[in-house]
Amino acid sequence: MSQTLNIDITIERLLQLCVSGDRAGVRELHSQLEVAGLSASEIAQRLYWPSMQVIFRMWRQDQLTALAYRYATRILRMLVDQAQARYSQSQRNGRRVLCVCGPEESEDTAGQLCADLLEASGYEVLFAAGGVAKDEIMQEIAQRKPDAVVVFAAAASDAPRIRQLIDSLREVHRDQSMPVICGAGVFARAEGLADEIGATATAHDPAEVIAAVQTAVFGTASTPAAEHRTQPVARVHRPQNRVRSAVA
Repeated sequence: MSQTLNIDITIERLLQLCVSGDRAGVRELHSQLEVAGLSASEIAQRLYWPSMQVIFRMWRQDQLTALAYRYATRILRMLVDQAQARYSQSQRNGRRVLCVCGPEESEDTAGQLCADLLEASGYEVLFAAGGVAKDEIMQEIAQRKPDAVVVFAAAASDAPRIRQLIDSLREVHRDQSMPVICGAGVFARAEGLADEIGATATAHDPAEVIAAVQTAVFGTASTPAAEHRTQPVARVHRPQNRVRSAVA
């Protein structure tokens, strides 16, 4: 990676472009990142992920207009879609992961980014996104038999539904071994919430999601491809990114 690239400044620039709806500016920035030597997975994890977390937080705190939020979420979706096609794909590892999320677009985009990176790490990934009833998810788990379930939730109101899903796995199907990893969102903000609802692990970013799945499925935190480990795999509580007031 280029030593001259300042990640914090680049994130701030990306945020400005996203909330102003500057699609051409975003494409130009992406070209500059590729020239700087960042791989697609590095760009997704080090720039797209923290940028979307800041935008989603600002929206929750009523610091963005609806128009700015719509601009930003549509551009982020475009970037996530385009990044997936450029990921280096690891050899398939024979394990299957089901990813679900809450109904919000922010949850869907974050879930897709992580699902794409999990797939690039060697897993077969089923990404159901949001709006799927618990009974259907349970039926899918029974039929497809995933090795792990990853859940994304941005809002605290999603926690009861996730708890019901976990309770069903643990009680109705008597499945004590199915790993359930809760990724980012409300679980990153509320320490201990994932443990309280019975999840196997919690993760704050894509690298931690991959590491948590790897540990749950294979018993080790090492991932098949080093390219997809651009952040430490140990679970840490990172301070939220700060954005200058000009973005709000």
